[in-house]
Amino acid sequence: MTPNEDVVAALRRAAHELAAKRSIRDLEQTLTDIVAAAVETVPGADAGGISITQDGAITSRNPTHPAVTKLDRLQSDLEEGPCITAILEPPDDGIVLAGDLEGADGERWPRFTPHAVEAGYHSMVSAQLTQDTGGLRAALNLYATARDAFDEEARLVAGLFGVQAAMLLYGSEHAMNLQRAVESRDLIGRAKGILMERFSVDDDGAFRMLVQSSQETNLKLVEIAQWLHDEVAQRGRR
Repeated sequence: MTPNEDVVAALRRAAHELAAKRSIRDLEQTLTDIVAAAVETVPGADAGGISITQDGAITSRNPTHPAVTKLDRLQSDLEEGPCITAILEPPDDGIVLAGDLEGADGERWPRFTPHAVEAGYHSMVSAQLTQDTGGLRAALNLYATARDAFDEEARLVAGLFGVQAAMLLYGSEHAMNLQRAVESRDLIGRAKGILMERFSVDDDGAFRMLVQSSQETNLKLVEIAQWLHDEVAQRGRR
């Protein structure tokens, strides 16, 4: 195979494995599978993880090694590092490459890189996975023990893999949001049924009761519905 054919074959294998393992609704398993496939697919990678920022907080998810968790969290605490750059200030291709964390690349993130080197990692590549669309933003972080471990082929594979992973991540998040919406609708429907039976009101009347309770308590409608459902369930157990 030519190098390009190798890239295509590796990405096809990764896509097949990711699609076959779990439901797209399982976000955590999707993230785990993305990281594992990336470490196996991107030439030079020894470990990896995903950094996710949501509601102003950045968390490290699904690392392949405990040291990655510490380093990803450290980048969040220090507000610097390849993954922070990939999330907040990504280049046009979404790839941030650090070939030698002890050399010139280390000067870009002077507070973070000594810790990475101390942990045994001398190269990094971070790929932006999501755009700032009001939801979560994420970057795939790959670590290597060798200096200059990620050549142009690795950069290409990381970039293509990042696009592929982004689509999986988007689909998984979208499916979870839809599932939560369905569950909320069903919960509110059950709550309305309880009120209709208890107070002899129609569907609209029950819904207005829920809305009024939500406004008076400053709780979300679904929280009121959950409380009502739990209260009836507790009575049933007595």
